[in-house]
Amino acid sequence: MEVLKAILLLVVGFVLLVKGADFFVEGSSSLAKKLRVPALIIGMTVVAMGTSLPELAVSVSASFNNSNSLAISNAVGSNTFNLMVVLGISALFTPILVSKETVKRDFPFSIICALMLLVLGLLGWNFASGALSWELDRIDGIILLSVFVLFLVLMVRSAMKARKKTDKTKEEIQAEEKEEADIKNRPIWLCLIFIAGGIVAIKFGGDWVVEGAVRIARMAGLSETLIGLTIVAFGTSLPELVTSIVAARKNELDMAVGNVVGSNIFNILLILGAAAVISPVSFIMENVIDIAILILFSLLVFLFCGKDRKLSRKEGIMMLICYGAYTAYIIMRDLHVLPS
Repeated sequence: MEVLKAILLLVVGFVLLVKGADFFVEGSSSLAKKLRVPALIIGMTVVAMGTSLPELAVSVSASFNNSNSLAISNAVGSNTFNLMVVLGISALFTPILVSKETVKRDFPFSIICALMLLVLGLLGWNFASGALSWELDRIDGIILLSVFVLFLVLMVRSAMKARKKTDKTKEEIQAEEKEEADIKNRPIWLCLIFIAGGIVAIKFGGDWVVEGAVRIARMAGLSETLIGLTIVAFGTSLPELVTSIVAARKNELDMAVGNVVGSNIFNILLILGAAAVISPVSFIMENVIDIAILILFSLLVFLFCGKDRKLSRKEGIMMLICYGAYTAYIIMRDLHVLPS
């Protein structure tokens, strides 16, 4: 009976997270349109953050409940899943085109963010003991959040600069018009209900996912790290998975890759930054290994994208095989078949 309760909490929590993020994005986008905020800026901020809200809710809730191993494994697991599975599956539908900006700017920056996370975690300072410690402390969290704000400002400025160019192609103009038209024009009171309802659903969804995941881990004798890297990472990555597959099927240039890369940057800078500010996040050897694997996978996909600015079906299959091998490794590691 306890197992069923835990599974129910997990499933209902995931549903609330995904639908809550949808409502929040729809309400915020409509409100921003009412306030005459450009659709491009809405997409760069509200929509981009919206797909990362489930991870944010789970990691913040985990920090408040002193389940920090779940907070970091959720963010790292989601990034690995986004990179290898979301992009891998998307590439199976059609070869994915990658823009020059993503290859030259966004993808390298996402790798730098993963490296920064690893360095900050290994060189953390424990103020209680006054010594170096493997953890993300509050200062590290502030550093990550500061870099996130700077990244967001630079992205918005870059987008606004590109928007002002007069030599736009017909396709770019049509894309902007479509982006504007896709945002529904709702009354302000309904926008506020959507936003408030979305926030409430995300809050309770995050709490229930954490509670359900921790219960399952304890009853099954599994670690929170494994649960966070697999079940929770998959559940909180559903928005990215749906968005990227739809984008790939519609053959929308770079949206599939851009969505994943942007979400991975948000997960490290915003989510782990916020979690560390709330409560220092301790690193264990498994976290170090998983972040190192994330960096290696990132370099692999970056090489695929940089070769001819395209992800082929063959490369998508290779990415899924790599993720399958990684999943087998972390399960055997958790069952002590392999050393940690």
